[in-house]
Amino acid sequence: MSEATITLDSQDEAVVLFGHRDQFLREVKNVLGVQLTARGKIITVKGSDEQLAHAQRVFGQLRHLIAQQGSLSSEDVRTVLELVQTGGDRLDGGAPPAPGAEFTGRYTRPRTDGQARYVRAMRDNDLTLCVGPAGSGKTYLGVAMAVSMLRQGQVKKIVLVRPAVEAGERLGFLPGDMVAKVNPYLRPLFDALNDMMEHEQVKRYMENDIIEIVPLAYMRGRTLNQAVIILDEGQNTTVTQMKMFLTRMGHGSKIIVTGDITQVDLPRETRSGLIDAVHRLKNIERIAIVYLDENDIVRNPLVQLVLRAYEEGTGKKSPGRAK
Repeated sequence: MSEATITLDSQDEAVVLFGHRDQFLREVKNVLGVQLTARGKIITVKGSDEQLAHAQRVFGQLRHLIAQQGSLSSEDVRTVLELVQTGGDRLDGGAPPAPGAEFTGRYTRPRTDGQARYVRAMRDNDLTLCVGPAGSGKTYLGVAMAVSMLRQGQVKKIVLVRPAVEAGERLGFLPGDMVAKVNPYLRPLFDALNDMMEHEQVKRYMENDIIEIVPLAYMRGRTLNQAVIILDEGQNTTVTQMKMFLTRMGHGSKIIVTGDITQVDLPRETRSGLIDAVHRLKNIERIAIVYLDENDIVRNPLVQLVLRAYEEGTGKKSPGRAK
């Protein structure tokens, strides 16, 4: 039997991490099958090497959540335990395609613990708000979840939405129809789709209205049933626009909103709809708010260093710790 010691930053952190009457510690102990002893800021863990690795990863993730949100819930603890034990969720769930589906069998698996929490949040909730930096997978995994649900017949439609804030009136000068005009602003969503489906299939689904590309302004007045509706660059919506978008949800639908609150392109005096929604909706059941940070960046490792340099230069915190 091996032993490991975890030293917490403060007694306050210990109080939150242990839970009321040590309920969170007992849950970790029972699920992982380890021996736990907690004294002050010190946690001693005994078990096999694999059990110790799982326990250290669980406590690391729980401490990360405390740093982000200042608290823990029983659902947080259960989710982290399940994700650490299973290694994250494969987005297609291993299920066969729905009758008539034409998917190629490609699938995506989360590559960090934060991404795994994000996937679980999308799966378990009707509305998920994901805040994170560039390269953390928030858009890519949102599209992957939508494709997975379409593949399994859980929804009939994918709707991709993005505010063209940087375009303004210039959209009218771009050639082509509406889809061609907004194409440059939805390129990240198209790239993700083409990674998961054949290009011709994406084109066919768009022609048949199974995949729909919609500028945010065109969402007003609609109700979308049995659909996954993804709003990318949500930080560039106003409060009124975000309210309009979130109320488009019909029966059997999921909404996923992604954004980076350090890259708001709205006029300085305009409050971001995503920042407002994170504060306004944080305590509502079936709504999940997930924070990703530089540890979840899966692009070139240099991206982490670039972001860190900019944060240090401006004195800003990582977007993963935004409140």
